[in-house]
Amino acid sequence: MPDVRHLPDVRHLPDVRHLPDVRHLPDVRHLLVVAHTGRPDSLQAGVEVCRQLLAAGITPVLSADEHEDLVTAAPDLDPVAILGVDVAQVDLELVIVLGGDGTILRAAELARGCDAPLLGVNLGHVGFLAEAEREDLRATVERVLARDYVVEERMTLSVRVKVDDEVVYETWALNEASVEKASRERSLEVAIEVDGRPISTFGCDGVVMSTPTGSTAYAFSAGGPVVWPSVEALLMVPLSAHALFARPLIVGPESALAVELLRRTPGTGVLWADGRRTFDLPAAARVVVRRSPIPVRLARLSPRPFAERLVNKFGLPVAGWRGPASEEGPRSSPGGREAT
Repeated sequence: MPDVRHLPDVRHLPDVRHLPDVRHLPDVRHLLVVAHTGRPDSLQAGVEVCRQLLAAGITPVLSADEHEDLVTAAPDLDPVAILGVDVAQVDLELVIVLGGDGTILRAAELARGCDAPLLGVNLGHVGFLAEAEREDLRATVERVLARDYVVEERMTLSVRVKVDDEVVYETWALNEASVEKASRERSLEVAIEVDGRPISTFGCDGVVMSTPTGSTAYAFSAGGPVVWPSVEALLMVPLSAHALFARPLIVGPESALAVELLRRTPGTGVLWADGRRTFDLPAAARVVVRRSPIPVRLARLSPRPFAERLVNKFGLPVAGWRGPASEEGPRSSPGGREAT
C-alpha cells in the first residue's frame, strides 16, 4: 500500500476528460516547430524554442526547408530532426507554431491527418488562431513540456471540384474555400445551391464557403457574420454580388454547399483553399463543400470565452460596460429602465 500522505489531493486536479491522454504518448517525445523563417523575429523565436526543447531532452522536429534555415542561423541546432526523414508525422505529439494565422494554416497542412494539436504563438498581426503572444514564449513552451494544456477540435471542410460529374480535384480547408474570378476585368456568373437545390444565380467576384473558425477571416471581410466556433454550421458569403438577394447563408453541418460556374460566365474562375491551395476552374465547373470527417485540433492554455478572444483580437470598444445584473436583482440602465 502506498503512503497516502504523499498522494496528490484529487479534489484539486483538473478535469482530465479533455487533457492529452499520456497513456498513449510515446516515451520519446517529438514536437514539430513551425516558424515563418523568412522573418527575423520568427526565425529567432524558432531558435529559442528548439534550444529550450533540446535542453529539456525533447527532440524538436522541423520541415526540411525550415531545418536548413534554422541550422544556418544557429549551427548548434544540427541535432534537430527532420519531418518525414527522421520522424514520421504520426509520431508527433504537438506542433508549436510561431507566426500569424497564415503560419498556423501552413502548420495545419503539415499535420493534416495526425492527432497532434497545434499551439500557436502570435508573431503576426491579429493572430486569431494563436493561443499565446511573443512575450509568453518561454512560459508557453514550459506548459507544453508539462503537457499542461487542453485540446479542442475545429471543424474543417472537404472540397471537391466536379466537371461533367467527374471529380477533377479534391482538397480541404480549415477556414474557407473560395471561388473567385481569375481576372480583374471579368466577373463570374454563378449558381449557388444548398443540399442539391438551387438558391439563386448572379454575377459576382466570387463566393466564400466557410467554417465557424473561418468566419473571422475572409468571410468576415466579405460581410459575413461572426459564428462562435462551438456552433456547428457552414457559411456561404457572396463577394460583391450584382443581385438583390445575395445575403450570407448559414446552414447545418451536414448540409452540402455548391457553387457552379455557369456556361455563360464571361470569365474563368479559381478555387482557393485557405489561401494556400489553388485550382483553376473552367466554365461549368462545380465546387462542392461538405463537412470533413477530419478536424483540426488546437491546444489551449486557458479556457477563455470566445467573446473575450473576439474583443481582444479585434480591439473592440467595450468601455462603459457594467456587466450582467447581480444576484440581488435587476439594476437600472442610464435611461431609467430595468437592465439585465
